[in-house]
Amino acid sequence: MPAAGERSAARREATGRRLARFAALRGKAARPGEFWDVVAVTAADAEQALGYRQQLAEKLSRKELPLGVRYHVFVDPPGPKIGNGGSTLHVLRCLEDLYGDKWTSFIVLLIHSGGYSQRLPNASALGKIFTALPFGDPIYQMLELKLAMYIDFPSHMKPGILITCSDDIELYSTGVTETVAFDKPGFTALAHPSDLTVGTTHGVFVLDPSSFSGEGGLAYTSCHRFLHKPDIETMRQCGAVCVRGNCSQLRSSGDHSDSEMDSECVYTDSIFYMDHSTAKQLLTFYKQMGTLCCEIDAYGDFLQALGPGATQDYTKNTSNVTEEESRLVEVRQKLRSLLKGTMFNVIVLNNSKFYHIGTTQEYLFHFTSDSKLKRELDLLSVAFSVFSDEAETLDQSASIIQSILEPGCSVGAGSVIEYSRVGPGVSVGKNSIISGSHINLKVDIPSNCFLSSLSIKINDQVKYVSMVFSVEEDFKKSVKLLSDIHSLKFFGVGLLECLDLWGVEVSDQLFSSENTRLGLWTARIFPVCSTLSESVRMSLKMLNSVQHMSAFKLNAFKLLSVEEMLTYKDVEDMLKFRKQIYDKIRLQRRKEKSDL
Repeated sequence: MPAAGERSAARREATGRRLARFAALRGKAARPGEFWDVVAVTAADAEQALGYRQQLAEKLSRKELPLGVRYHVFVDPPGPKIGNGGSTLHVLRCLEDLYGDKWTSFIVLLIHSGGYSQRLPNASALGKIFTALPFGDPIYQMLELKLAMYIDFPSHMKPGILITCSDDIELYSTGVTETVAFDKPGFTALAHPSDLTVGTTHGVFVLDPSSFSGEGGLAYTSCHRFLHKPDIETMRQCGAVCVRGNCSQLRSSGDHSDSEMDSECVYTDSIFYMDHSTAKQLLTFYKQMGTLCCEIDAYGDFLQALGPGATQDYTKNTSNVTEEESRLVEVRQKLRSLLKGTMFNVIVLNNSKFYHIGTTQEYLFHFTSDSKLKRELDLLSVAFSVFSDEAETLDQSASIIQSILEPGCSVGAGSVIEYSRVGPGVSVGKNSIISGSHINLKVDIPSNCFLSSLSIKINDQVKYVSMVFSVEEDFKKSVKLLSDIHSLKFFGVGLLECLDLWGVEVSDQLFSSENTRLGLWTARIFPVCSTLSESVRMSLKMLNSVQHMSAFKLNAFKLLSVEEMLTYKDVEDMLKFRKQIYDKIRLQRRKEKSDL
């Protein structure tokens, strides 16, 4: 088995080839069978869908995407959340409504991007699939990277749907003669070797070693059973644990010693494909159901029904469900009956890595630390930005993405600045995220700071709000009663103490949520301002008052929660600000060329 360094170098080389192939297609019409017939992105609501469509239109006008492709944004139906499984079913119906029977001949890429990105809020307003990456000229976003990484798939795929999420990256290499083909009936999933601890937060395949038809970088096999976020003991008991580098050598629950532990792995999920026959079955099921009133998980509820070893225990297990609806068990059981016996194929990619960038910590680590992802994607410290050599300090581990940094500013180690203008006299601490902001005052931004600015529209007037938190904040944490908010913290300080410093009254009006979700996400604490730079200044003053325990009264301001900021967001104005930065960078580039 090749050494880790050789495997990483092979992934980097394969990734570079795919990026080059995609770059050659940008702004050109793809030949039949060369690219996707349909690229579909899901959105949670009409406002989010509008923002997605505007960004897609802009990319197409700049010729940043392949042409001649049907790009669609499909909105989840109004009402209760339906999960990515429900969204998948809804997209199938939308495709049939748009194209009739013709859709069954399409090769479709379906990207789930309908969440509000509470764990990475700089992606909340404009979508995780439009998260900027520190490379490319102009910069790539997650959408372009997805399209590039899957560039080899369409020409080896029978009509069907390939399903992926918007906040993960899969890098892999195979042998020269090996091909990843999605051409079998039923479901086909990619599998990646992972540590056992990683398996506890992913789907894990229990493989059938007797059916392997390949060795080395790639192997085709059938799946005996799929485990969704299992504990380590369950992985062992079910026979999911393998010897790293030899997936056909499975281990029983008692067959391991301390010396072998480091070589153990499980094969975890990422993207999966279903052929059109299976998709039509699921569409018929969706039509019969009428309205979905519960969250369905495309991985947990589709894949757990598959394989000869599948049991029905999962249908009653609601430990991974955010809200347990009364009909969830019934819907799961119907899905299991429908899918039972469907073929379940797995493509084992032995030299592959799965990266998740859905949280602030993952985002900072992969973009700034000396991570495998940074090396294999050749991520840059300064990507499509104006950065003066006169700037006081730019730590090499920092990441600057489509931003303008003026002379006299400094950026600390491990920080990311995207779509921002940073003026002289600004010092950004370590491990911070600055997004969509205009900072034109002399200020020291502390380490571990998350600052993200949004344009909003209220009563047809454009205003600005900047959210500021610690990057370590748990935005999903909430309480149900007003009397329990003493457990909430803002930058390590109790929220009640902060409210007192800001002169904000504790009342029923403090939180915007109507469903008793009281937390930092729904707390009305951020001041609405008339300019972008002013909103940054006010929010940083809030933070400063907490750090120095000095009063800064917010009585004169209208205050919004993050939840409300997203409701009122003005996508057009935010994209206008990004375009101003884009145009200034282009102008600066032309000036530099003419000066040479």
